[in-house]
Amino acid sequence: MLTPKRMKNPKADPHAEIKAIYAELERRPLPRDCAMRTGCCHFRLAGHTPMLTRGEALFAAQGVRASGRKALKPHPDGACPLLGRDGRCTIYAHRPFGCRTHFCAEAGGMYPRKHVADLIQRLEALDEQLGGDGSRPLEAAVSAALAER
Repeated sequence: MLTPKRMKNPKADPHAEIKAIYAELERRPLPRDCAMRTGCCHFRLAGHTPMLTRGEALFAAQGVRASGRKALKPHPDGACPLLGRDGRCTIYAHRPFGCRTHFCAEAGGMYPRKHVADLIQRLEALDEQLGGDGSRPLEAAVSAALAER
């Protein structure tokens, strides 16, 4: 759970807001064909690493803990540390916004910013409310969230 001392509003439920943002994203029909392709999960090859706000990192950390892990281990080939041995995302239901907006060209490319700008603003507002300092690379953000417990 969150550390209330860092939160500006300790009564807020960041997981509920993240879930609401992700649900709103799913209601926006943009033609995509992801089906867990995982090509974009190979950060070194794709040339992109998702950036997470504090709320996203805390939500992803919840998924990591639910998968039975307490820490992230770097993937040997530079892929996402959240990939399992089978090559699939181990926290798919808790995956970050950047993973949900498909920066993978094979899946249809990144969502146009005009379709998600309001959701990004909500993520940034939640980051500020939680005492975050802006988006951070996935591995560092999730590792920091896991260390808070």
